[in-house]
Amino acid sequence: MSSTQLHLHDHPVSSYAQKVRIALREKGLAFTKAVPEGFGSGVTNTSLQKVSPRHQVPALVDGEVTIFDSKIILQYLDEKYPGDKPLLPKDPASRAKARMIEEVCDTLYEAVNWGMGEVLLFGRAEDEVAAGMKGKAKAQTDEVLGWLAGQLGEAQYFNGDSFGFADVCVAPYLNRSVAYAMGPAEGSKLKEWHQRVGARESVKETFDEMAKGVATMRSMGKGLFAKGSGRTREYRDHRLDWMIRSGGLQVVVDGLKDDTIRLSSWP
Repeated sequence: MSSTQLHLHDHPVSSYAQKVRIALREKGLAFTKAVPEGFGSGVTNTSLQKVSPRHQVPALVDGEVTIFDSKIILQYLDEKYPGDKPLLPKDPASRAKARMIEEVCDTLYEAVNWGMGEVLLFGRAEDEVAAGMKGKAKAQTDEVLGWLAGQLGEAQYFNGDSFGFADVCVAPYLNRSVAYAMGPAEGSKLKEWHQRVGARESVKETFDEMAKGVATMRSMGKGLFAKGSGRTREYRDHRLDWMIRSGGLQVVVDGLKDDTIRLSSWP
């Protein structure tokens, strides 16, 4: 258990932040969380900036220690608060496998999910453009799910016989595919895995938070990031790459013109 109060700069829908919340709950660590004031507006939040110069969530405060980037936060938590059983497996090969799974999910998989959020939640593309982007997203998601199925094999968890680091990393992304009707097939090993981990209290609580956040976004639809709303979505690295190569170049151009998207702001 932590001797100091852990605080998480958070967002309920962020897959990166979901990873951290699942890990904190798995370890039984008490923490507070909050969405930074003005988050999504592109306006600098001084409290968040002190922890993350990139102005991104998640960012963790542990006493005098401040950490940004979900990958680094997860490893920090596992090293400082191993508990009865660390999330990362012991042997180097299994650790490398878990980290490779995390890398694929945090970049390639996250980008597909992000793009579908732009289309399905915020209506940035319509008609033939939207249909084309959905088709590409479905094909790409199927490819990623096929790769993940190979990593899971016949095991109960990506960590083997027990829930662990790689499971924490896959859960938010695969769950979002399910929410977007692009999840694994019924009766598949991945579908069974999703149901298995979704029954864990740490995961269930996190998934419930995500579902409520998505419902709020759906209710606002186009208006949430409409021109003049003062809110912007950050198109960074892999997300921008996905939008351009998957038929969304005009979405990017229009968003920049209307000031409803932003690029990375630091440095």
